[in-house]
Amino acid sequence: MERLQKVMAHSGVASRRKSEEMILQGRVSVNGKKVTELGVKVGNRDTIEVDGIPVYQEEPVYFVLYKPRGVISAVSDDKNRKVVTDFFPGVKERIFPVGRLDYDTSGLLIMTNDGEFANILTHPKHEINKTYVAKIKGTPVNDDLKMLARGVKINGRKTAPARFKILSTDKVKGTSIVELIIHEGRNHQVKNMFEAVGFPVLKLKREKVGHLDLLGLTSGKYRELNKKEVSQLLVDAKGNK
Repeated sequence: MERLQKVMAHSGVASRRKSEEMILQGRVSVNGKKVTELGVKVGNRDTIEVDGIPVYQEEPVYFVLYKPRGVISAVSDDKNRKVVTDFFPGVKERIFPVGRLDYDTSGLLIMTNDGEFANILTHPKHEINKTYVAKIKGTPVNDDLKMLARGVKINGRKTAPARFKILSTDKVKGTSIVELIIHEGRNHQVKNMFEAVGFPVLKLKREKVGHLDLLGLTSGKYRELNKKEVSQLLVDAKGNK
């Protein structure tokens, strides 16, 4: 038996705190009876509804996907474009992406049906590191990119300090490969950061989230995470509060 709000959070309804608010607002029922107090415990056989809509209890599952470019980080798309759940035809659980990667960005994307886990990994206060490798236009030296380490202004708001490393330069083609580590998750953040220092991104890949990497995976493939990896991701997130 688990507390009702915890089951709701794991099922992806909302965070545990939001689930508690829903219960107190009288929006949740168990086995047809409205629940308005916290502390109620439920099991797998209990029927939970929020605003009259059933909440399906599933065992939590966790995957890492090597997302290709040209794929939407969503469970569906009104324009019929390929979405990340298309790569999991054999998975019966109702999984969703943790955060997102841009349509034209490839790399590591975590998939799960555990709403509470997803909320921890994406909440700004937890500051989990995300490692990107970008192919950029231009051949900068370290001094050209030092503003990334201090923070740059994007839409009037300064980014948190980032870490960068120039991995290679091609002076003939006028391009470079740079690794960037950030813990924020603003829209198009990596691209906007490089644009702000004068080096537009030509190609972008996310290589790591916390300690988790893409080792052993090729584009479009996935694997299930083990308990140790799931626990380490929570440590990575909570350890940076």
